[in-house]
Amino acid sequence: MAIVNTNIRQKTIKNEMSLIGVGLHTGKNVKLTFKPASENFGFRFKRIDLEGEPIIEADANYVTSTQRGTCLEKNGVTIQTCEHVLAALIGLDIDNILIELDASEPPIMDGSSKFFIESLEKAEIVEQDATRQEYVVNDVISYTDEESGSEILVMPAKEYQITTMVDFGTKVLGTQNATLNQISDFKNQIANARTFSFLHEIEMLLEHGLIKGGDLNNAIVYVDKELSAETMEKLKVAFNKESIAVKSNGILDNLTLHHPNEAARHKLLDVIGDLALVGTRIRGKIIANKPGHFVNTQFAKKLSKIIKNEKRNYVPDVDLNQKPLMDVNQIMDMLPHRQPFLLLDKVFELSDSHVLGMKNVTMNEEFFKGHFPGAPVMPGVLIVEAMAQTGGILVLSTVPDPENYLTFFMKIDKVKFKQKVVPGDTLIFKCDLITPIRRGICHMQGYAYANGKLCAEAELMAQISKVK
Repeated sequence: MAIVNTNIRQKTIKNEMSLIGVGLHTGKNVKLTFKPASENFGFRFKRIDLEGEPIIEADANYVTSTQRGTCLEKNGVTIQTCEHVLAALIGLDIDNILIELDASEPPIMDGSSKFFIESLEKAEIVEQDATRQEYVVNDVISYTDEESGSEILVMPAKEYQITTMVDFGTKVLGTQNATLNQISDFKNQIANARTFSFLHEIEMLLEHGLIKGGDLNNAIVYVDKELSAETMEKLKVAFNKESIAVKSNGILDNLTLHHPNEAARHKLLDVIGDLALVGTRIRGKIIANKPGHFVNTQFAKKLSKIIKNEKRNYVPDVDLNQKPLMDVNQIMDMLPHRQPFLLLDKVFELSDSHVLGMKNVTMNEEFFKGHFPGAPVMPGVLIVEAMAQTGGILVLSTVPDPENYLTFFMKIDKVKFKQKVVPGDTLIFKCDLITPIRRGICHMQGYAYANGKLCAEAELMAQISKVK
């Protein structure tokens, strides 16, 4: 497995675009607004109907329920049925977007991703400066749900591909397969595949008041049992129809299938939406046998953990002989630190969201005189300080006169030390923004590498303050 930096530029949308429809679970009108987002922002939902307008990242680790859709929850705030929106974003190759909602769920629309695709295209997809990372699959990774027999795996492939195989064991809907060989085909081959249910599920949901926004225009209903007169009357009331009948292909009327294998295609759509919660693009082939939201999201959590470990152990490939972006004199023009407390020698990369720096650790360092002089080891707190100075370059680059600012720690969290740093080592520091810089506050993830290994990591929060 490997995390690679591609030459593909990240994408967002140029304009805001809104949709209004009914929420499947609430039965109430919901307004969804797609908004442009900065590089490395990812996908995030914002509940504008709640105090403080809380934000929930599209992250597999926030999945709390997979009944009737994938539900995210963070700090008591929920987003229900997020998968159709997320599938549209992946299907259009978008990386960064903010999804504002005035309720707990996106509108169900027709039960597919079609209307989200249309709205996003109207918003105009644009490229950004930063490039995209991909997770390249070199070995098979799988997850099996023993109870249901569902299995999902990813295997090596040249691009992101998905195959779904479904078998419901009923006469009306037996075995179906669907395949997407390239994500660019999503719009035409998968996006309009609508959600579906069996009659016995609809009856149960209606009895328990769990489906208020559903009608025959946003769900295919397969009739897998005898349709009694009593059930017929209930469905007429629930769907506000004067008459309901069963078509020759075993589905309730008022709907015509877009594809003979529409159920398998919709399951493929769900897989794409649920695996968007991994948070990193995948270069590999997904094969899902009897997929469902539970097995999809459990697999997403497993992949997310593997990728997080890969990123943690990823050592930036830096040519130390190249001319740096900033040498020590240019660093001193920006940072107020001086020897012996200047702990950064060079900066090789600097963008709106990350910075890459370096320090040569020599025996002449002042701290080696008193820190285990018989067996010199660089103090961990100074590694963190050097990491913070690297991050200081990132935050100070946002102001026109950095020499007039000082940078102060606000918080240090999740600090881990993995390897000793000794004289002769070359330290590489990488800091990535966790959230966009606002009001001079920088929240970032910092890593320090030496000898081809991660030696320290920490979450850092700092604020710049103008010198009086």
